[in-house]
Amino acid sequence: MKSSVDLRNLLESIDRRSYPAYKDTRGVYNFSDYLLSIDHVQGDPFASPSKLSVFVPHQKAGYPSSLFDTPWKQTALEDYLVRQFHQEIAKYNFKAKGSGKSGLIATSHPGAEILSRTACECGSKGITARFEAGFPANGRTINSGELIRILFDFLPRCVKQVFYYKSRQPQEVKAVAELAEDQNYIRRELQRLSLVSFVADGAILPRESGISSRPMKGSIPFTSPESLRVRLDLPNHGTITGMGIPRGITLIVGGGYHGKSTLLKALEAGVYNHIAGDGREYVITDETAMKLRAEDGRSIQNVDISLFINDLPNKKDTHSFSTEDASGSTSQAAAVIEGIEAGSRSFLIDEDTSATNFMVRDDLMQKIISRSKEPITPFIERARQLFEHEGVSTIMVAGSSGAYFYIADRIIQMDCYVPYDITERTKAFCQSYGAEPIASAPGFVLPSTGRRLYPEKTPETNIKGKHASEICGLTSYAASPIPDRYKTGETGRRNRPGQRHDSRDERIKVKVYGKDSLQIGKSPLDLRFVEQLVDGEQTNALAQMMRYCAEHQFLERYSITEAVNLLLKEIEKGGLTAISDSSYSAMGLCMPRVQEIYACLNRYRG
Repeated sequence: MKSSVDLRNLLESIDRRSYPAYKDTRGVYNFSDYLLSIDHVQGDPFASPSKLSVFVPHQKAGYPSSLFDTPWKQTALEDYLVRQFHQEIAKYNFKAKGSGKSGLIATSHPGAEILSRTACECGSKGITARFEAGFPANGRTINSGELIRILFDFLPRCVKQVFYYKSRQPQEVKAVAELAEDQNYIRRELQRLSLVSFVADGAILPRESGISSRPMKGSIPFTSPESLRVRLDLPNHGTITGMGIPRGITLIVGGGYHGKSTLLKALEAGVYNHIAGDGREYVITDETAMKLRAEDGRSIQNVDISLFINDLPNKKDTHSFSTEDASGSTSQAAAVIEGIEAGSRSFLIDEDTSATNFMVRDDLMQKIISRSKEPITPFIERARQLFEHEGVSTIMVAGSSGAYFYIADRIIQMDCYVPYDITERTKAFCQSYGAEPIASAPGFVLPSTGRRLYPEKTPETNIKGKHASEICGLTSYAASPIPDRYKTGETGRRNRPGQRHDSRDERIKVKVYGKDSLQIGKSPLDLRFVEQLVDGEQTNALAQMMRYCAEHQFLERYSITEAVNLLLKEIEKGGLTAISDSSYSAMGLCMPRVQEIYACLNRYRG
């Protein structure tokens, strides 16, 4: 291993040479207190910045093991460190001068959610932090003096300020671990108390704007209805109260602009933990919960939607339904089946973003258009069966149709952002109203597992009573923060027997366009309506997963559940580097939930 002195001498020797001479700096250098690794050097000052990482051994960093002795505390500490690192290096961004991206220095910039990122990893031997830097040049002539400023002046200050425990406020770091412990405690209590979600009293649910995740100033703090109030004794925070939403069918109603969708959005986001000060720190939802919505124009491949749609006029088979241009109803029907396949135990639905004919057919419509002429069995006729037979709960925002009052287990009215439990009053009114409740449809049979995007010989195993994730051993992936062994950096990528040779010319190119879109080869993939994707780095990781599946022909050779299982096992063995097209491309990756991996595969048009 080379020393920092070797790096300085090398940089001084290549000063004023042409830019490609920077390639000689690749390697690992010992800076006494930490190791600096230059993993990738950009081709010119106008190209994507160079990729670097630092490794600080635990004996130097000094963070007590009690701060990262569980997966949830480890993730919280990593999240805290990458936030602090981002703040520190931002002070030196473009302080070194030059052409193009010269002097840029940056790392991941997390939002309000606490996610497992490759930007910072707290492993068994130490802390690894990844960042990028624009190697300075004047035109395309190396200016190594400015790079020396970055690597020997700016970077050491940032490393010591962030990754050395003695430089931090101990109480601040302790509070991060304690919050993570309390959040994990609530998640365990959801299961014990058979709740879908918990919303703490005093939580701030409205956001500042549609493009900001910051809490809205002057918002009304959340207050639970007394009938739904749950009391929890957290390990660190102490006693906390809030609204517990039991499993079953829950309806959220109220006038326009009174907070119905705001509450549902908070429940959607509750599948992730949030940082202190976000206002939703103690809004916790079943981590498998999935937002369902209509998605006109999406691709559907070989999905059995016969539970909801049958006897189409064109005689198209709905037991193996495929289309490149789905309607609202078919897309939402497919999303239900795909969600169950992905192991979701809860569905979150907003009437405003749903296909009306999929959700309900009122009494008058049923009298005028007979059932024999209507191929759609609406969700209202299946929601009770989904819960009673499969344990899948539904939380739905309704603003125009009262038909769901009859099947709801509880009804929450939002009035000026204050929730009221109106279940008993509404049920009593329904009995006197005179309308007949809509009965469940006959013939509830879930599709068989083993679905392939490209059907071939597929053994079928009925999944009644079990989620696909349980059959394939994926429950731990969906239900807990990603453990250290799944992360990048411990081991590198390798080829296994039966896999394609890993050479540059065989790799499929991927492009990512923000959080909502990516491209695999020439196939675009639209993720705008996968609403629980919250970070562009999750999309980066999905792009690498899709590329890996395409290169190794997982989707042609295996069922979609087997493909996800194989993908996650490869990540378990080699970290996210194992499915990335290069070791340095793993810098800006963030592990998505299993539900989002399934959603991405299901929308692939390749």
